[in-house]
Amino acid sequence: MASIDLPLEGRLVRYELTGRSVPLRKREAAAFPRVAFAAAHVVADPLADNDPWLKPAIDWERTLAFRHRLWDLGLGVAEAMDTAQRGMGLGWPEARELIRRALAEARDRPGALIACGAGTDHLAPGPEVTIDAILEAYESQIETIEAEGGRIILMASRALAAAARSPDDYVRVYDRVLSQVKQPVIIHWLGEMFDPALQGYWGNADHMEAMKTCLKVIEAHAAKVDGIKISLLSKEKEIAMRRQLPKGVRMYTGDDFNYAELIAGDEQGHSDALLGIFDAIAPVASAALEALGEGRNGAFFELLEPTVPLSRHIFKAPTRFYKTGVVFLAYLNGLQDHFAMIGGQQSARSLAHLSELFRLADRAGALANPELAVARMKRVLAVHGID
Repeated sequence: MASIDLPLEGRLVRYELTGRSVPLRKREAAAFPRVAFAAAHVVADPLADNDPWLKPAIDWERTLAFRHRLWDLGLGVAEAMDTAQRGMGLGWPEARELIRRALAEARDRPGALIACGAGTDHLAPGPEVTIDAILEAYESQIETIEAEGGRIILMASRALAAAARSPDDYVRVYDRVLSQVKQPVIIHWLGEMFDPALQGYWGNADHMEAMKTCLKVIEAHAAKVDGIKISLLSKEKEIAMRRQLPKGVRMYTGDDFNYAELIAGDEQGHSDALLGIFDAIAPVASAALEALGEGRNGAFFELLEPTVPLSRHIFKAPTRFYKTGVVFLAYLNGLQDHFAMIGGQQSARSLAHLSELFRLADRAGALANPELAVARMKRVLAVHGID
């Protein structure tokens, strides 16, 4: 079996790979008992002559090929979300082009599930930004996506978090936006652990109090809300909200720490999924969802639970840097030929962090080709002076 010396716990340690991997096998979303979106990353173009911190350069061919891989596995694509570095390297002009291209690809695939992020990220937060300006920004992005035939994921707004003076401002914005959308949307409540600029969203720093405002909005517009994705990394808060949702409104788990048990559910309900970690573990997630649909609950947990330590590591604080781990795993698995990211975000995690990620990915069956993964890990080690 393959082995490699990894810097773990401050020293080089010989690691013997398990060799375990879950093969990629095509599946249909209809085989799954849950709606499952993977928030997909973008592949940078390493040959572009640009300033990576200032202007993104995207490899469109590889980026779109990755979406087809997710559809092949039966997963939906949550497009232009935070996993795609939205607002953290990917601006609205690039996100708009990404959405246009992805929707065009989806049109040629019957049954391809896709929803696209609409936010206000072309509007820089500041003291001069008004609620009316925020409404116009939301409406502009929604109009762009709907004109392409796209379905909306209503993203949290940094500008709204900065401008709102009370929960009533959130109610006003969401009331107007939801009254105008053409199709039911997925509301995304992204916690401050993912984006510090969203501290106090819904007008309260206490998540349980904020939840009351969010539920008020959903109850008033239940016919226009397909579901809500909450990313608070708290299964207790997600379950509490799930049990209060109006009938027919889905809970999409965004909890990259506890997704296995939340998707499985309990006697009072379950969560569907809209997860960044599904980008990184797509073949495992697909196989697990198929097992759940066939009533093989034991196999579901056997497949998915080993990925949870990997996910918790990738999403550890500062959680906003999780995209680095997602892209690193795509590189190890041969889904892109380089470990480069828009915004230069490949530098956001340490070599020790990446080495532990390698080990956990192997144990989770998330390395598609262990020999290739070892060869690529050695390249990264060499760059850091470890031959």
